Amino acid sequence: MAIVIFWLVMLGLLGVILGSFIAALVIRWPAGRSVARGRSQCDSCGVTLTARDLVPLLSAALARGRCRACGARIDPLHWQIELTALWIGLMAGLVVPGPVALAGAVFGWLLLTLAALDVTEFWLPDRLTATLALAGLATGLLGVEPGMIDRLIGGVAGFAALWAIGAGYQAWRGREGLGGGDPKLLGAIGLWLGWAMLPAVLLLAALTGLALVLVGMLRGRAARMDDKAPFGALLAIAAYPAWLFLLGFSR
Repeated sequence: MAIVIFWLVMLGLLGVILGSFIAALVIRWPAGRSVARGRSQCDSCGVTLTARDLVPLLSAALARGRCRACGARIDPLHWQIELTALWIGLMAGLVVPGPVALAGAVFGWLLLTLAALDVTEFWLPDRLTATLALAGLATGLLGVEPGMIDRLIGGVAGFAALWAIGAGYQAWRGREGLGGGDPKLLGAIGLWLGWAMLPAVLLLAALTGLALVLVGMLRGRAARMDDKAPFGALLAIAAYPAWLFLLGFSR
């Protein structure tokens, strides 16, 4: 029990800290603003933030979601991403307490970054997807389940499956149906989960997308065939629970 509590606390704290960085990256990177250089500033008025303004989750809650200097509303992406990053760390520590939990949490935090960028910008940066893929290979080399052969097959199969679907749709309809980053993302996910989990990831992603459409329809939003959807985000949302199941089941 003490080991579980240690990993829960460590990965939970690391999650909210990294969540703050991920939120800043998601908001600033697409706009060409630096994330790593300079002092943190309010996105609205540019005032330099102090330590009391930078405590993840707590600072925004105490300030009632507004900048103390100008009163502008703090982008809710900050607390949403920080809270999700906390959940990712806690779930990894709970399901597989130990060094493997850290690897799984990194998997979840990278997926969170990609999902947030896809939702807000319809963008899956190749640098992040490549980092996810390389991290999957590294964990395989360290002996984490699944085995390296399963991972390599998963990487190739994940990319090839979505690439073929996208190419087939474009040949049939004469327009792009999948973004170019989606096959790369599923390939990177395959390098983490292996080939056997990919059908479950695709099914869960599709069901999640369908549920979101149904919720939108219940709220009065009409669904159209040419609506643009962040499929990469749906893949990311499906992949982390699949990893938790895979590692929890293999223990």
